[in-house]
Amino acid sequence: MQLPLHIPQLDVFTDDELVRFCLANPDLTIERDENGILYINMSPTHLLTSTNNSELNIEIGIWNRKTKAGKVIDSNGGFFLKDKSMKAPDVAWIRREQWDTLSKKEKHSFPHLAPDFVLELASDSDNIEVLKEKMQKWLTNGVRLAWLVDPDEKLTYIYRPNQVVEAKAFTEILSGEEVMVGFETVLGDILEE
Repeated sequence: MQLPLHIPQLDVFTDDELVRFCLANPDLTIERDENGILYINMSPTHLLTSTNNSELNIEIGIWNRKTKAGKVIDSNGGFFLKDKSMKAPDVAWIRREQWDTLSKKEKHSFPHLAPDFVLELASDSDNIEVLKEKMQKWLTNGVRLAWLVDPDEKLTYIYRPNQVVEAKAFTEILSGEEVMVGFETVLGDILEE
């Protein structure tokens, strides 16, 4: 569950202030929307969501280790986006060419870039409609492929720029398409319900 955080006498954190705030509060998952409002995830996920999230990171990580095509980022990695928000998806992937343009300083912070791929895993406390809006914002900010995984419905919503959202059952093959070339998975084989 995300809660908005209101800080009196401060309109909006600068990017540097937000990084310092996040580093000073490592036990919190913090995001900022395009209007400067901070959202704090105050409760840890239960074991089932946590293990499913780990499995998703591992699945993409195994493919990435074989291909050396880029970098897999877990839910602790944040990104400053062009709409001035700062988001941290459950899983992100950045192609090697984009990673190599980042300075050492950027790699030790939240870079100003959109990942090539993001995945959000709906937990019991998430509102699926809010997550669907978030997925559209990822695309608006430059993400090339995004998956919203809904374990309750056993569906993955696939988001691509300028295309209708597609839903696939957990029994169907998901592909990294032209973004993560050669990546395929069947979520029913790796996720526990």
